[in-house]
Amino acid sequence: MYLWLKAFHIIFMVTWFAGLFYLPRLYVYHAMPENRSSFELFKVMERRLFAIMTIGAVLAAVFGLAMLALNWRYLLAATHWFHLKLLLVAALVAYHYACYRLMAAFRNDANTHDHKWYRWFNEAPSVLLIIVVILAVLKPF
Repeated sequence: MYLWLKAFHIIFMVTWFAGLFYLPRLYVYHAMPENRSSFELFKVMERRLFAIMTIGAVLAAVFGLAMLALNWRYLLAATHWFHLKLLLVAALVAYHYACYRLMAAFRNDANTHDHKWYRWFNEAPSVLLIIVVILAVLKPF
């Protein structure tokens, strides 16, 4: 049962990260004044992508918590790698919420950032993904 939970946790984590990677990229294009004619289309795309990535995030959390429930003694007794992973997942949830706030600003035509800012903002989930995967696979400490 644990391996099935892990498989679905990974599947929905990938779904979530697809949105975390692509939504800020949409923001890059949405923030460029030369794309003004496509702003309404960007709003629709952003809203739909946010819904899909939120479903992925929720289901990744559900399957992750189910794995934790089945194996809580090991995971809580694990050295600090697991605690750090949970902290980084919390940072990803905060990033997800920041994406929502930015989407709301675009929806209300109240964006305050330029496309260069969004290019940097877009890098955060990549860095966090690399660290989380290394922690989960190598369990370095």
